[in-house]
Amino acid sequence: MAYTVPDWDTTIDRRHSDSLKWTHYPEDVLPLWVADADFLSPEPVLQALQRRVEHGVFGYGAAPRDLIMLLVERLHRLYAWDVSPESLVLLPGVVAGVNMACRAFASPGEGVLVQPPVYPPILQAHRHASLTNQQAPLAREADGRYVVDLETFRRTIDDRSRLFILCNPHNPVGRVFTGAELEAMARICLDHGLLICSDEIHCDLIYSGQRHVPIASLDPEIAARTVTLMAPSKTFNIAGLQCAFAVIPDEEMRRRFRAAGAGLVQVPNVLALVAAEAAYRSGEEWLASLLAYVQDNRDHTARRVQQSLPGIRMAPPEGTYLAWLDCRDANLPCSPYQFFLQEAKVALGDGHSFGPGGEGYVRLNFACPRSVLDEALDRMAAALARVPRNETAD
Repeated sequence: MAYTVPDWDTTIDRRHSDSLKWTHYPEDVLPLWVADADFLSPEPVLQALQRRVEHGVFGYGAAPRDLIMLLVERLHRLYAWDVSPESLVLLPGVVAGVNMACRAFASPGEGVLVQPPVYPPILQAHRHASLTNQQAPLAREADGRYVVDLETFRRTIDDRSRLFILCNPHNPVGRVFTGAELEAMARICLDHGLLICSDEIHCDLIYSGQRHVPIASLDPEIAARTVTLMAPSKTFNIAGLQCAFAVIPDEEMRRRFRAAGAGLVQVPNVLALVAAEAAYRSGEEWLASLLAYVQDNRDHTARRVQQSLPGIRMAPPEGTYLAWLDCRDANLPCSPYQFFLQEAKVALGDGHSFGPGGEGYVRLNFACPRSVLDEALDRMAAALARVPRNETAD
């Protein structure tokens, strides 16, 4: 179905709405922190929601078979990954799925392996199930790109380890892990008896030259030990509607996963299901246009950081619309999060909240109109210009 994609440069007033991103800070602060986009959702989604609202009855909903089959077809088309309809479990969100996996596959005191710096709900998931947090930090190379330190990964696993929570594409560092990296991690997990929970919520936000590989698609043995979590929320900017899904090919793992959410986690609400189906059915043209725009924003941000933000470095992300800014050489008088909030009136993600390796960093969301992005970068540059620079000795 042909339709007009949004003008991505149009600024939409979200400040006087129910937006967490735009109402958390005072009105003089530009928010580039929460990972949602400042763009209209796809027109087919808006139209489908309008039709559903006009129906006027909002009783209990059931998982639509058409949506399930769309997801099965999509996984095959994008990844040559064949899953049965029964393998899919609809959820209200990926974070719920991560926590269900912790409850389902580990007992109090047992270990959950994570790779910091990483998305805070992954870093903190062990707490909600009284588990032990086991950290195998990613290794940062000289150019700012992160890689998996397989020796550290292997060494961190011990007799308590039960579950590995993978984040791919990785939030906040922006890596899209290669098939070889994923295979190596998966084999170590299988050799040590770990199950895998893979948060792949950003899997559709991949830039030129990169390819997303679901870890469970590598081979049936890995799939039989993996819970894969995906969602339309980041892809089509419908996070507030709360819809996600898990792919769990193994029947016993699926039973345990469902049991972990019994009485607490139910299917998404009826409007979320309508939006998800419309997005996956008719949103590809919108998504292609969005990706082109945010890739330009990514490249623009990298240039501005290099040219205008002294002491700050950025390795362009391979996926996500999040920039991970290394501010450790900027000679700031306080944490970079506090500095830019106080001195530039720009709210960014605090690197400290992403765990070890996040100190001295901030996360910047560039999924916004270019004018908003430039205003934030201009404010940051002006604030940095007021910071005394270290003099290099002759």
